[in-house]
Amino acid sequence: MARGSIADRTRLAAFAARRAFSTGMGRFNAHPMLRWRFTSAIADRLLIAPQDLRTADPTRASEIYSGRFAFAGKVVICDGRSPFEIEPPSEEWSEQLLGFGWLRHLRAADSSITRANARALVGEWIALQGAFDTLEGWRPDIVARRIISWLCQAPLVLHDADMKFYRRFLRNLTRQVRYLHRTVNATRDGLPRIQAVVALTYAALCMQGQARLLKGVTRKLSDELGRQVLPDGGHASRNPGALIELLLDLLPLRQAFAARNVPPPPALNNAIDRMMPMLRFFRHGDGNFALFNGMGPTRTELVSTVLAYDDARGNPVANAPHSGYQRVQAGDALLIVDAGPPPPLAMSAEGNAGCLSFELSARNHRIVVNCGLPAVSRSTWRHVARATAAHSTVTFNDTSSCRFMTSESLKSLLGVPILSGPADVQVARQERDSGVMLRLSHDGYLDRFGVVHHRSFRLSADGKRLDGEDVFAGAHGEALSTRRGDAFAVRFHLHPTLKASRHSDGHGAMLVLPNKEVWTFDAYEEKVELEESVYLAGPDGPRRAVQIVIHGRARDVPRVQWTFAHQDAQEPARRALREEPELPL
Repeated sequence: MARGSIADRTRLAAFAARRAFSTGMGRFNAHPMLRWRFTSAIADRLLIAPQDLRTADPTRASEIYSGRFAFAGKVVICDGRSPFEIEPPSEEWSEQLLGFGWLRHLRAADSSITRANARALVGEWIALQGAFDTLEGWRPDIVARRIISWLCQAPLVLHDADMKFYRRFLRNLTRQVRYLHRTVNATRDGLPRIQAVVALTYAALCMQGQARLLKGVTRKLSDELGRQVLPDGGHASRNPGALIELLLDLLPLRQAFAARNVPPPPALNNAIDRMMPMLRFFRHGDGNFALFNGMGPTRTELVSTVLAYDDARGNPVANAPHSGYQRVQAGDALLIVDAGPPPPLAMSAEGNAGCLSFELSARNHRIVVNCGLPAVSRSTWRHVARATAAHSTVTFNDTSSCRFMTSESLKSLLGVPILSGPADVQVARQERDSGVMLRLSHDGYLDRFGVVHHRSFRLSADGKRLDGEDVFAGAHGEALSTRRGDAFAVRFHLHPTLKASRHSDGHGAMLVLPNKEVWTFDAYEEKVELEESVYLAGPDGPRRAVQIVIHGRARDVPRVQWTFAHQDAQEPARRALREEPELPL
């Protein structure tokens, strides 16, 4: 925060105050003296059980039965103890345990043993933590996930259950619903907040005696969907993975409305219809999502499950201005560009400093990528993955284009939000017979170094050539100041399945794809280096990779041109981008 502006400090202070107040209210509502507000004198009954679209693995059931709980890359062996009595090895492990999403694995096994095991584990949690004895177990976002899991897996838990357990289960579930209803505003903004509202809507539809909540939670659901699902279908956090998680909850919710013969709110149908094309927007040819703003490994089976509900199956949009992304597809090539500012402060805890970064793929093979985030141990890698250097774009003076909060004292309350970043991101797009032209710029380095980063792309009509150009200029095109640092690095992170070798002249590289196709990278007058990188979003964890890097001084080299080309592409004239007429920004 030493270098932060007064405006950054003011925004952070206001955000911290709001978050502290909502968190304090949540803890106040969980105080033992107030438990009476969440008890129910009448044991309600369940009317329906929503469908769980998340994939299940029946082999995991035997592990859980034997007391082996493997979540988030950590394994805990209980040795006869309850998992809820054991010190969790990580926060991610604890969240998954207390969210009870693993019940679906027991249901997939579908045996009397797994049903009895599920009842025993649910009963243990109720006995050990079901009375607000742990703040972690009653964090609003975890309560929301637990409510959804218990409702979806109720046929597993309650099958063959005696009336005593049935009433005990429903009484505690009712307590959780009432608690979440009072603390929903204390849930972190973004996806956790909307999932909490979804959980309340599930409860109002599925539980007898909760219907009186339906009107209010439906209105709140509509408000959150209108606020968080942008007009082009993206999520306000700008994380592509948020679309998958949200649709996995919203699609069964729409079915629950139909099962109860209650018309779903128009905002629900509209949000689903907008999000479906955006799923296709972010998909490369191999089915994986582009790695922007917190996206990790793609669960392709989940995406396929969600897309099975897409009746329109239309082509994805090319321009997503509200989400801040551009997509260009030509021939076998696909280009996806981050063309937007960072997400709002309250939703930026997973946001990245990757403005003007891009990913390039050819058919089923990705060529240029961003580093992404791993599926597990995300907290270990998050500070690395969010930096500009982890993206295929330009870093200036070894700094990121966004400022992240550095206060350790506030990290437990706020996470690590983005305090400031590119505020003026300009985009111009033009379709031509020769291909699609994009011209973009951002001012993320203007305040600190007096430079505006301009970047241009032209993908040929046959998809076999991508020409790019990076230009460094002062505000309004002025010359760069001589009193500030001007060292730049243009980075192109390569997918780990590629084999890269530098040309003998040092001005380019040869890239061999897994299918033996050859692409070349040329930087013309500039020297290129092949440096180590890490691909974090692999299905098996982080993998070593390579990045192409062009280093220089902006006052000496204010313009860097580069090209990715399939070996069959014809060699056009140099400086093709410079010869194109300028597009208005």
